[in-house]
Amino acid sequence: MSEDTKGKIDEGKGNLKQAAGDLTGDDDLHREGKVDEAAGKTRQTLSDAGEKVGEGVDKVADKAKSVVGKD
Repeated sequence: MSEDTKGKIDEGKGNLKQAAGDLTGDDDLHREGKVDEAAGKTRQTLSDAGEKVGEGVDKVADKAKSVVGKD
């Protein structure tokens, strides 16, 4: 399972906890949901950043190969 998917799951879990906390009046559960949601968003952001770094590395490697003449 990708980090992006795990982040989406954490975010959804957080939203559910917030809703459950609101329905039951449980402030601790609501706050726990906020933390899970934030963690999920952070995980997704880091996953996206990692993908962009990987794409950049691939572009640099391709350019270096073309300069050196090796494909």
